[in-house]
Amino acid sequence: MAALRILYQDEYLVAVHKPAGLLVHRSKLARGETTFLLQTLRDQIDRHVYPVHRLDRPTAGVMVLALDPETASRLSLAFNERAVEKQYLAVVRGKAPARETLDYPLREEDGRRPKAEMPALEARTCVRRLDSVELPVQVDRYPVARYSLVQARPHTGRRHQIRRHLSRRGYPIIGDAKHGKSVHNRFFAEQLGTPGLLLAATRLCFDHPAGPGHLQLECALEPAMAALFDRLGWAGHLPRDRVTRADAPLPA
Repeated sequence: MAALRILYQDEYLVAVHKPAGLLVHRSKLARGETTFLLQTLRDQIDRHVYPVHRLDRPTAGVMVLALDPETASRLSLAFNERAVEKQYLAVVRGKAPARETLDYPLREEDGRRPKAEMPALEARTCVRRLDSVELPVQVDRYPVARYSLVQARPHTGRRHQIRRHLSRRGYPIIGDAKHGKSVHNRFFAEQLGTPGLLLAATRLCFDHPAGPGHLQLECALEPAMAALFDRLGWAGHLPRDRVTRADAPLPA
């Protein structure tokens, strides 16, 4: 595969753009797969890398990895203690709320036990509608189709949290085969040229594990999703690759 796009690297950590469809590491779900982010990045920078958080396979965007065990421990702790600010962009069906906190407990999905047997865990996502569009086409039962661009900031880290929260609220993400609606997924794939999940991790902000100060890492969208923003009139919301390193730590 092509080289990964490196957004930032120092002696402690490296941040990359994870392409949609790429698995982070080998797993039981990876039967037949031969390409993984960890191995690709290791070979690319000729250093061992340590994952400290996860992105779903269909989700593209910024991902940070540690370059030594001590940094991995510190970054993992920061993610576990919710000391990392995470921001995503999603295209959803309907006109999403202007601003809302989705506070629905979610059961874990580990694949080993029925979901009904899993405990319901606290899950909170703050969402904000950045823009919306009404298309003069009948995709479902209505004569027009409405879609929104949503900024999502998860404050907990449950599996598929953003996808499940938005779906439960009635605004499923386009391209979500499990929690979305197939007629809208097909419309975007066949008519608008975006067959994948329209969810991207666009920003991570955290205190640097070696200190002092903090990092803000921002990541541009993949070409198909960026082209969609242009087509829908949302180009003003396009993120770009950018790194900001400040001397002061994040406010508590």
